[in-house]
Amino acid sequence: MPARTSQAIDIPNFFLFGEAPQAVGDRFLHLEALSDRSRPNNWNIRPHAHADLSHIFHITSGDGTMTAEDRTHAFAGPCALIVPAGVVHGFQFAPETDGSVLTISDHYLRELMLRESAFNALFAAPAAAPLAGDRIAASLERLARELAWIAAGHGAAVEAHLLSILVECTRALEQARSIEAARPRAQATLVARFREIVERHYRENLPLDRYALLLGVTQTQLRVACQNVAGLPPTQLIQKRLLLEAKRALLYSNMTIAEAAYYLGFNDPAYFSRFFAHATGNSPRAFRNRAA
Repeated sequence: MPARTSQAIDIPNFFLFGEAPQAVGDRFLHLEALSDRSRPNNWNIRPHAHADLSHIFHITSGDGTMTAEDRTHAFAGPCALIVPAGVVHGFQFAPETDGSVLTISDHYLRELMLRESAFNALFAAPAAAPLAGDRIAASLERLARELAWIAAGHGAAVEAHLLSILVECTRALEQARSIEAARPRAQATLVARFREIVERHYRENLPLDRYALLLGVTQTQLRVACQNVAGLPPTQLIQKRLLLEAKRALLYSNMTIAEAAYYLGFNDPAYFSRFFAHATGNSPRAFRNRAA
């Protein structure tokens, strides 16, 4: 029996990316341009972790993917990417993606969470949240100015801008999660409406774009909804309804095979026979005889 070997998982643990771990102050706060570390690394930040630092990546333009533990999040600016402390994360940015990276010490975050419990949800897990109107850009600019100099009220000003950023990100993430939670219901409603229209038109051989037009959605939206809700593309749902009616015509009517074909909207009875045989493994005549 071969001897067992133990291997440690080698995940880089940095202070800031590429820098050796070091102790930070209780209210440590750092803000830098996204390109400062991304451009020298060819816009690819390999997976790593920070023991006691959390990030908010503010993406103003560009796109890419964020890998956080075992999940991959696609994003496009303007958006905020949330990375809690201790999470293994990496990025693949499109070249010249623009934005900034705000880093906050765990101690400072816990202090703020005690004052505002909503911030717990913001840093509960890695996330990407679209930013409507990009309202945190101005707060980040003012925060950058305050961090670069010290004047009367410096500490209060820094915290005021930080709180504004955290509030906007919390609300953006809450809205994104609400939309995501509502999507299955909206898709189920769309598929139900689609089935109703199919019931009225399945014998007319309408193209998919006509169904989409009747529903007021794009073909892509219809395909995604049908796949997510019914597990089938819309064309197959139409064919299933047509096939059901074909079986009914063969089992419960005296129509000939040709009459059934014309009744179902087929111009060629031979094509109907091929359609039926492909779907069931039996010709229409064999299906009818077997049932009899």
